[in-house]
Amino acid sequence: MTVREIVNAVIRKTGRPALPLDRTCDQLMTGDFDARVTSVVTTFMATVDVIRQTEQKGANLIITHEPTWFTGRDDTDWVKDDPVFIEKKKLIDNAGISVWRFHDQMHMADEDGIYRGLIRELDWGEYVLENMKECFEIPETTLGALTEFFQERLAMDVIQYMGDKTMRIKRVGILVGGGSLGLGSEHMPMEFMKNNNLDCLICGDITEWTIPAYVRDAAYLGFNKSLIIVGHERTEEAGMKHLVEWMKPLLGNTPVQFIDSREPFSYLHK
Repeated sequence: MTVREIVNAVIRKTGRPALPLDRTCDQLMTGDFDARVTSVVTTFMATVDVIRQTEQKGANLIITHEPTWFTGRDDTDWVKDDPVFIEKKKLIDNAGISVWRFHDQMHMADEDGIYRGLIRELDWGEYVLENMKECFEIPETTLGALTEFFQERLAMDVIQYMGDKTMRIKRVGILVGGGSLGLGSEHMPMEFMKNNNLDCLICGDITEWTIPAYVRDAAYLGFNKSLIIVGHERTEEAGMKHLVEWMKPLLGNTPVQFIDSREPFSYLHK
């Protein structure tokens, strides 16, 4: 199969028409649509480490969810003379790898592929509330236990939380990636928490003066509100991990595998 054939098959399976190229970041970042694909890699982000692993595995198509070139739109005019861009582009080109971004179409599919993968990773399918992919009613637990569950299930060295660890949790919401920034509306995460009567919100990215400030003040006032901050990458990587099984029927004999781009930070412990 060619890169183009694989991309077209993936878009068809989303159940939505292909987005106009001038209205989406879902573009071919490097490579050639007509290149024959030996093997496919899925990942959250095509980092230098992922690119090197892809070459070692003999794959030549990376399907990445997030940018290759350091901005949301993956534009390169501003960075074309930067040595980091030049060396990364050289690495990709020398390896003969094509990189296609699967972001907008993945979120806008008939079933959001990022939530699909995360729900599967958490094994929370039976807890989805009122057919809302973002809200869950789980068996009652404590904030401390829920925090430990996410830390273990998503393989995190450090996890941030807000609230009393002994508080009881039953209704949980998840805003993956940049969703917890509000998607253009700063008040959206607070309204989401209030409107769905959530005990705990699981966040990707945060702005400290919005949902963290709201939850902290709610806790001071005696409301049963809490926050677990997982981060952008950890909330979305599972979507790309479980994309492998979703894609396999489309690829015939072309292999596909997942490479974890990993949590981007290291932590200094006392």
